[in-house]
Amino acid sequence: MKRKITLTLLLALLIHFASFSQTEEQQVEQVIRSLFEGMKSKNADQVAMAFSEDALMQTVISKPEGSEVGSNGVADFVKRIATTPETTTLDEQILDYQIKVDGTMASAWTPYKFYVNGNFSHCGVNSFQLVKKAEGWKIVYIIDTRRKENCD
Repeated sequence: MKRKITLTLLLALLIHFASFSQTEEQQVEQVIRSLFEGMKSKNADQVAMAFSEDALMQTVISKPEGSEVGSNGVADFVKRIATTPETTTLDEQILDYQIKVDGTMASAWTPYKFYVNGNFSHCGVNSFQLVKKAEGWKIVYIIDTRRKENCD
């Protein structure tokens, strides 16, 4: 029993110190990964933790006459994740992480494909802006595109 506790504490310390050895880019990527893991598991708290309290969310809506921008509040987004039926799976698969960091500001460009219940829904790209706050990196702005074709 004593050995099990010692091993558990040692593992916890290793994980804790490993997080300090991550680069800023890796820390930014981890915040974004955590957001999508929270979406997939419908963990509203995990989703909310990725965002700054004043974050903005927008979507480019393509129309034949020209694009428009739609806005969504983070609180509404978190609520939609929390109330997604248990039988519904949401899976945003990030294809690449292109991350740039300058001090306490970061930008991430993440092409993706989105699946609902295992069926392709749409693809596009997310553009994230993050700021490093006292509690770590937080998303302050997202804008994304969505389309059903040219997703290869």
